[in-house]
Amino acid sequence: MTTTEYDVVIIGAGPVGENVADRVVQGGLTAVVIEAELVGGECSYWACMPTKALLRDAAALRAARQVPGAAAAITGTLDVSAVLARRDRFASDWSDEGQVAWLDEAGITLVRGHGRVSGNRTVTVTDHDGRTTTLSARHAVVIATGSSAALPSIPGLADARPWTSRDAASARHIPERLAIIGGGVVGAEMSTAYTALGAAVTLISRNGILSTVEPYAAQYVRESLVESGARVMTGTAPSTVSRDVDGTVRITLADGGIVEADELLVATGRTPNTADIGLERVGLPAGSWLSVDDTLRVTDGHGTVVGNGWLYAVGDVNHRALVTHQGKYQARAAGSVILARAAGSPVQDIPWGRHSATADQRAVPQVIFTDPEIASVGHTRASAEKARLPVRTVEYDLGAVAGAALHADGYTGRACMLVDEATSTVVGFTAVGPDVAELLHAATIAIAGEVPLDRLRHAVPAYPTVNEVWLRLLETADIPPTS
Repeated sequence: MTTTEYDVVIIGAGPVGENVADRVVQGGLTAVVIEAELVGGECSYWACMPTKALLRDAAALRAARQVPGAAAAITGTLDVSAVLARRDRFASDWSDEGQVAWLDEAGITLVRGHGRVSGNRTVTVTDHDGRTTTLSARHAVVIATGSSAALPSIPGLADARPWTSRDAASARHIPERLAIIGGGVVGAEMSTAYTALGAAVTLISRNGILSTVEPYAAQYVRESLVESGARVMTGTAPSTVSRDVDGTVRITLADGGIVEADELLVATGRTPNTADIGLERVGLPAGSWLSVDDTLRVTDGHGTVVGNGWLYAVGDVNHRALVTHQGKYQARAAGSVILARAAGSPVQDIPWGRHSATADQRAVPQVIFTDPEIASVGHTRASAEKARLPVRTVEYDLGAVAGAALHADGYTGRACMLVDEATSTVVGFTAVGPDVAELLHAATIAIAGEVPLDRLRHAVPAYPTVNEVWLRLLETADIPPTS
């Protein structure tokens, strides 16, 4: 066993861990990242990149078919093998050679193996041959181990060899019949993708489709899935699952119905990758989500920082916002505050301060790449009500915007912003429709910047673009409410 010392030791070399390492190295510290799988993590190989590649070809074809001249030029259907080949390229053919090269160029050390916190500022790494190395951190240890698909305790499920999100993202063939349990983002996106690629999809969800977004947006997606040929079953759940000798998966529902499929994707949530990383050495339960303060230091769940503040947790493991871009935002904040504390510089941990991950609570943007897309940031009406914010809802028909009508014939969609009546600022935004992802950053800036509506009215959208909806929303906000 050997021992090596660095300024910062990071467990997990996904995009979040990489961003922490890059930030501290650029600030003059040394960093080592530990990775048991592929450098680049879930997003690069089994989530963001390959899944969006699976969805993109069908989205481009749909867009072309909504413009008459382009539609007239379309004589065929999707080439599934070409879609899968492009997906493979975006997953780097599941090789991390390029990511490893980037680490080397950035001056970041990589140690392959499984990392466990083994003492004060120390991590022990066990490689694939069972050899161990102890890494000592002068300033900080960062946990960036991400999350994995959670399998519910349905009788027979494990023995039926279900797909998880990883299998759906990396499948080598498109099954004739695909059943999906779970109506969240993964379930909805993979229903969209696999229906477009030719599978007969059955989506089963106890709590409906995309239950955390605005109901009107979820309804657009549900109607589109049904129109495209998917079977959507809500308000029910599997009671047992089995796989027959011929490979058929049989799902018996609580109401007695039976669904048969060639493959079954389980998309019912995530679990933190913290079961075997040494949490017990710092007094925390193994396998738990980690609580953090606003500068990403691990706490005991009651606000008390663990130890003397050397342990950080960024990305999915802290359960603040399970999206890659938000994890990278946390990584930048954590890297910056580690540098500040190492140098004895002031820490700006006030809301919206340089070292505070305030956006995790107030301005998390998300795009759901279904047909149609859903783009949202900040509060929904339900979450605003829960937070007891005095909000006013302002809505507009996206199809009535000139730029949207130009974008596609028969464009349908809807946009909604939530205005805090106390501050006259936007605190929530949701849009549903073709290509609404391009509307989202304007909303994110408005919310993060707490821009008053009186100033936002001076941000003039270019004509004719779909962004003209911002003008229409602000005009609608000026109309006095009727009693």
